[in-house]
Amino acid sequence: MASGTTASGGVPPRPGRIRVAVADDSYLVREALGHVLEAEENIDLVAACDGAEALLAVIDDERPDVVVTDIRMPPTHTDEGLRLAQRLRDDHPEMGVVVLSQFADPRYGLALFDRGSDGRAYLLKDRVQHRGQLVAAIRAVASGGSVVDARIVEVLIAERRRAEHAPLAELTPRELEILSLVARGHSNQGIADELVLTKRAVEKHINAIFLKLGLSQAGDVSRRVKAALIYLAEQRDDG
Repeated sequence: MASGTTASGGVPPRPGRIRVAVADDSYLVREALGHVLEAEENIDLVAACDGAEALLAVIDDERPDVVVTDIRMPPTHTDEGLRLAQRLRDDHPEMGVVVLSQFADPRYGLALFDRGSDGRAYLLKDRVQHRGQLVAAIRAVASGGSVVDARIVEVLIAERRRAEHAPLAELTPRELEILSLVARGHSNQGIADELVLTKRAVEKHINAIFLKLGLSQAGDVSRRVKAALIYLAEQRDDG
């Protein structure tokens, strides 16, 4: 058995059962996962590892049906779990992967499913406390299905709605570029010189910006200030 692992010890394959290996650098999480899985009649825990490298060694020896892994593990504590899932897509395409994360960040889910959703699940780590959800995800990926944590879906929907209703969402890339210069205090001539445009072209773009931002009823100076404030406010929110 690989260094840094604990296991139920060379569990032989048994028909109709799901063999699972887990990886997390937290001893408490590994213990929690072990208790959940060992209580299931049709699941065999074949190994519990403290990092991605140890898990890879176990995979070669034990050939589990499903891997349950944290996203962030040694040595970099960044995206080891995601890279492991991508590697298994190439080396063991039949192997299911459940990725656990402390963070409701949809970017992780999108990265996990980038090459297909079959056999992949993304759950928040607190789901370990809810045995049914974790076990359901393991069973799903073992049969080639996929699962996304409901909270991640909610975040994705909220971000999409926010993007669709953001004041700057209707602006073209050129209009955003011009608005950024307006926000920095450039005059129309200064913008024209910066972007190698005619002053008339800049004026047309700015009028289009005012119209899309609903600022067509104010004086020109007031509209420039309001447009700049809208731009700066959204930059602050995105940051």
